Amino acid sequence: MSLIDNASSTKGKILIIDDESEVREVLRLHLESANYNVIEATDGEEGVNMMKSGSNLLQVGMIICDIRMPKVNGIEAIDFLKKNAPSIPIIVVTGYPDSDLAVSLLKKGVKDYMVKPIEKAKLLEKVAEVLAAPQDFNYV
Repeated sequence: MSLIDNASSTKGKILIIDDESEVREVLRLHLESANYNVIEATDGEEGVNMMKSGSNLLQVGMIICDIRMPKVNGIEAIDFLKKNAPSIPIIVVTGYPDSDLAVSLLKKGVKDYMVKPIEKAKLLEKVAEVLAAPQDFNYV
């Protein structure tokens, strides 16, 4: 893959939104070991601001988002992202499993709901599966 192909490809770029630096680091290391390009946001507010930076939305192939975070929580961030970038798949990672919340997020279009700690093999398998699937486009 040429440098230009790599720079223009969004499939391999993943935005991690999580307020726990240790979690972000583990996820980043797992993903980078599989040659994904990782961008990190320390909370939902920073994640939303990163997506809004520049003249158009940040180009990423996937977002991995925590739920319980200060400032803008994961649900608020996901609502913004689903409204403004509906084709970008989102996987939720949380340390607080809640089946009702999982169901509501899946109904909103979240691709998966994973409970921390996440095994490297499971994470990489799910990321590859979601990125390989056709993107959802909802033109309204």
